[in-house]
Amino acid sequence: MRIVIIEDDPAIRQELTVLLQNALYEVTAPDEFEDAASAALSASPDLILLDVKLPGESGFDICSKVRAVSDVPVLFLTSQTNAADELNGMLMGGDDYITKPFHPPILLARIAAVLKRTKKAGAKEQDRLEYKGVALDIARGRICFQDKQSELTRNEFKILYYLFQHTGRIIPRIELIEYLWDNQVFIDDNALSVNMTRIRGKLEHLGVRDFVETKRGMGYRL
Repeated sequence: MRIVIIEDDPAIRQELTVLLQNALYEVTAPDEFEDAASAALSASPDLILLDVKLPGESGFDICSKVRAVSDVPVLFLTSQTNAADELNGMLMGGDDYITKPFHPPILLARIAAVLKRTKKAGAKEQDRLEYKGVALDIARGRICFQDKQSELTRNEFKILYYLFQHTGRIIPRIELIEYLWDNQVFIDDNALSVNMTRIRGKLEHLGVRDFVETKRGMGYRL
């Protein structure tokens, strides 16, 4: 399980990192907060631990941007103790709200509870696949990034769906071709290249570059 910590206090950030690593979580803890939502999502986290008071954007603003494109659980960690802030955090899409100073065993228990709850919900119906901040909307046949989205053709959707299902692995062209056209008569090998060019064009229109990597002589990889 990977957790992204967005916390501007170096001492607290280090304390959280050690605590979570000792609990066998994989941790990413950036020390810069420009475009924090995209940076966090690019790590493909299972949970985001988010401070409310940050330089620049507030944690509430960051959570709102995350929620626009992702259902990854967000747990607020803050020194704010009033009910209005807690309510605001929940309305912005937060999954839990913990005040500082925190008790490590309680924090770990709350994280485990949120992960268990969201994993169960995801197991019932997975209608989105996400990788590096890009979401494939399975129900609607769209590709989404931040607050933008683009409609996909049937073959564009099938290509991206297969790549999302095998992130990090190089998919040979012939494997994609067989998946796309199955037992149908395949006429032109260029058809795959044409579809891939269109996919990249749509991704670039959303502001995403180099998402689909071409490994010359081998295939494609996310």
